[in-house]
Amino acid sequence: MVKVITYGTYDLLHYGHIKLLERAKGLGDYLIVGVTADDFDKNRGKINVQQSLMERIEAVRATGLADKIIVEEYEGQKIDDIRRYDVDIFTVGSDWVGKFDYLNEYCKVVYLPRTEGISSSEVRSKQCKLRMGFAA
Repeated sequence: MVKVITYGTYDLLHYGHIKLLERAKGLGDYLIVGVTADDFDKNRGKINVQQSLMERIEAVRATGLADKIIVEEYEGQKIDDIRRYDVDIFTVGSDWVGKFDYLNEYCKVVYLPRTEGISSSEVRSKQCKLRMGFAA
């Protein structure tokens, strides 16, 4: 059985996230999805996350693509998880090319192409405009 792992915040889960999860699932037989904890995101400078951890986990679960969902809580956890779950492939979007090459020591690293024309920042921006439209 080929085990694949990927991580993300998955805030305001959108089509691009789903396509990435589908591609990740297609790399193996068992997909583990790490959803980043609020505190860990804040420590990395992500302060505009709009959904709670549980909302984001439920959104990933609802896709039906993850065989297991875990929470990423600390720096270095990726190595621990790869070892703990006997992972064969680590994958993440191509916007991170090179950033996780150090994991090749533990498993195969695959950078998946981004879905053109969609990003979390764009979704948040449209949501803010929509909210502002209602307030006016």
